[in-house]
Order: sequence, then C-alpha cells, then structure tokens
Amino acid sequence: MKFDFKSLLGGIKTYLIITIGLLCYALGWDVFLIPNGMVGGGVTGIAAVLLYAFNIPVSVSFFVINLVLLLIALKVLGKGFGLKTVYAIVVTSIFFELLPIYLSETFIQEVAISNGKLLCAIFGGVVSGLGIGLCFSQGGSTGGTDIVALMITKYRNISAGKIILIIDIFIIASSLLLPAKEIHDAAGNLIGTESTGMRLATVLYGYILIMACSYTIDLFVSGTKQSLQVFIFSKKYGDIADSIISDIGRGVTLIDAQGWYTKQESKIVMVVVRKTDINMIYKIVKSIDKDAFMSVGSVTGVYGKGFDQIKK
Repeated sequence: MKFDFKSLLGGIKTYLIITIGLLCYALGWDVFLIPNGMVGGGVTGIAAVLLYAFNIPVSVSFFVINLVLLLIALKVLGKGFGLKTVYAIVVTSIFFELLPIYLSETFIQEVAISNGKLLCAIFGGVVSGLGIGLCFSQGGSTGGTDIVALMITKYRNISAGKIILIIDIFIIASSLLLPAKEIHDAAGNLIGTESTGMRLATVLYGYILIMACSYTIDLFVSGTKQSLQVFIFSKKYGDIADSIISDIGRGVTLIDAQGWYTKQESKIVMVVVRKTDINMIYKIVKSIDKDAFMSVGSVTGVYGKGFDQIKK
C-alpha cells in the first residue's frame, strides 16, 4: 500500500489546530474565569463548582466527569464515537493541570482580576469560545455536555443546542448553592462574607460568559466561512460568467429564464461564493453591465469542491 504523506500532514495539521483551540479554551478559564470565582457552562462549569466547594482540582474533576460520560456514550452511541473527543478530553485535562503552574499570580492580576469581573466574563467567554470554534472547525469537540446532548437527541426530538443551553443555565445557577465565600482585604484580614447580591451577580456574570462564548463560536465557525448565493440578471451574462470563472475561480451555472414583462428569453448567472469574495463579484458585474440586476442571499451551508467537506 502506498504511503499517503499528504493525508498524514493533513491529520497532523488538524490535531495541531485542535490542540491550539484546547489551549485557548483552558487559558480562558485559568486566566479570566476561575481566578474571579466565576461559573460557566459545560463540564468545566461543574468542575469549577467542585473546585470552589470542595477544592477538587479542575483537571481531576474535568477528566473524571468526561470519562464517565464518554463510557456511557460508547455504550449508547456506539464505538464510532469520536477519537477527537477522547483526545480533547485528555489534552484539556493536561492543560488544566499544567497552566496554573506556569501562569504567575502577577500576570493574572494585571491581565484579568484588575479589569473587573464584567470584562473578565466577556474576555473569558471570547477566549474560550475561540478555542471551541477552532476545535469545531476541525471536526473536533470538547466533550462534556455535547456528549449528553447527543445521547438525549438519539431518543428525544429535541435540538442539541437547546439541551446544552438548559444544562448550562442549571450549572451556573447551581453556584447559588455554594457556601458564601469569605472576603479578605489586601492584607489578608477577614472583612466579611459574600452577600446575596454578590452571589446573584456571579450568576449573571456566568450568563454573560456563555453569551460571549456562544457568539464567538458562531462568529468564528460561520463568520469567515459564510457563503452567499448570487443571482445575476444581465444581457451580458456570458461575459460576466467568463470573468467570474477567470478572476475568482468559482464555478458558474446558467439558468434558462424568461422575463414575463418583456417576454424575452434570457439566462440567469448563478454562483455561490464565500462572503469575502462578494466585493469581487460586485466589481466584475459593475465593470461589465452597470444595469445588471443582482440578488444576494446567505446560505446555511455549502459542501463540495472549493467549500466545506461533508463530515460524519
């Protein structure tokens, strides 16, 4: 059998990007969220609650909870359940174990704590969301509540996104069950305990966190890869089609049409392009036929040569 060096490089690139994404995810928690006593969604949110309540390291509880979920998923969903998910669980647990050792308290204080909890919730959500987006872009997953959602959707007609959102809401709200934390001054002297308002604020910060995280994931996964479907109505359809093929390198389809007002036969130029290419389309059409009529619409997914590949 011939050795496929190209596939090997592609696999290495995929796992390298996933690893960078997992590092970003762990950094978001270890720099911005955990030092501020915040609780987010997913298994990491549960691990944070266990850390605050029982001082169990996040790396340990994250790994154990995911391992249990993974063993259940293998039984429910079958042995084909993602190798990349197993890789993500192991690597993320390692990052949660090692990063606190190498991140100095001064760095965390200057970058995160001194900026206040609101900004930390936003920054933490963005950084961790970027990490998840990188994993998703390579067909990976961070495990956790994703596994629970997949198992439930196998037997119930409920969207995975709705399941994950409901779970996250309950995880964050569970922080209200934690004992009130002691508050110390700069010298380390006890000055009181958390008030009810402060604990409610932590819950609100958690909801801001998951909103920032979700928005970043959507922006990263679908923002730069968003595709547009363009219909161009012009008598110079041939010149426009040739120019799109030669200048942008996108395939063009000509659709037979008839203008019902003029009763004239014509053709419609139909092309699907990335959002980043649309300005080139505008430029081409304007240079060839200023009177052309265009219709541009977003499409939820485009699969095939030059776009995304269909993934299992």
